[in-house]
Amino acid sequence: MIKVAVTDYTFDSLDIETKILGPLGCQVIGRQCTSPADLIELTSDADHVLTQFARVNADVIRAMRKAQVIVRYGIGVDNVDLEAARAKGIPVCNVPDYCIDEVADHTLAFILAMTRQVVANWDGIRGGHWRLAVPLSAMKTLRDLTVGVVGFGRIGREVVRRLLPFKSRVLVCDPKVPPADIERLGGMAVGVERVLSESDLVTLHCPSSAETRRMINRQTIAKMKPGAVLINVGRGDLVETGALVEALRTGHLGGAALDVCDPEPIPSDSPLLKMENVVVTAHIASASVKAVRTLRESAAGIVACAVRGEPPPNVVNGVVPKVS
Repeated sequence: MIKVAVTDYTFDSLDIETKILGPLGCQVIGRQCTSPADLIELTSDADHVLTQFARVNADVIRAMRKAQVIVRYGIGVDNVDLEAARAKGIPVCNVPDYCIDEVADHTLAFILAMTRQVVANWDGIRGGHWRLAVPLSAMKTLRDLTVGVVGFGRIGREVVRRLLPFKSRVLVCDPKVPPADIERLGGMAVGVERVLSESDLVTLHCPSSAETRRMINRQTIAKMKPGAVLINVGRGDLVETGALVEALRTGHLGGAALDVCDPEPIPSDSPLLKMENVVVTAHIASASVKAVRTLRESAAGIVACAVRGEPPPNVVNGVVPKVS
């Protein structure tokens, strides 16, 4: 049997993966690995590896004797050591084209919740106060705001499409995208300095990489408009958490809405959980029945390509896979 190791998963079962891969002679073995030792025990003799959130670090990858592909359930691949996999000649693949609408919708929900103070008002009503729960100046209209979008990939583009009917001024920063492509969709292509200094609300839609980790830190927050709101549905480590807490406490930032945190899950004693101008969701922006099914079918389909000796799609670490 061909061993397909699933390092961790948040699904009820692995029935979808088994249905796709079983007829190809694969045995799908799932675990909930929480340590490098667990991962090495499961994956060292695996022919193919599927992973969701487990940290597949260099030690784990070096112990893999047979792996032909590592597939991430998701768009980001920051939990996999890409360099170590490259050194071993193992292609790492992701699923880049699922949950686009879900995350864009979640972003807009965050934006509207923060500008219209939905959560604060609901908390006030539950406390017996039928009145405006915040100062009138905190009630914003998107038509009057400048929104900065950092990252213009699939999700960033959908966020811009959703914002334009609200008549916002939309600034977009993505050095990898030609300005003409941004302006064709109705955004204004600018550098990160202008996004930070001119935006009333900044929303992050870039991957975690050496260039983007901690891009929101004390120095960059200081460049943001006083009272600006930060939205993060990208990756938790795009933001320096201590700097964010400090800026919210001092009032330099007017609020934050986070679907991802650093660390994650957010600790129960985090100051963010006690702040009235913060909204946190539990990394759920990608969730819908359709999106999860698409994710699982796509990830299993990539493994199926490797099993059949076909080049797997969406290789993100530059390894040219061996094909038969």
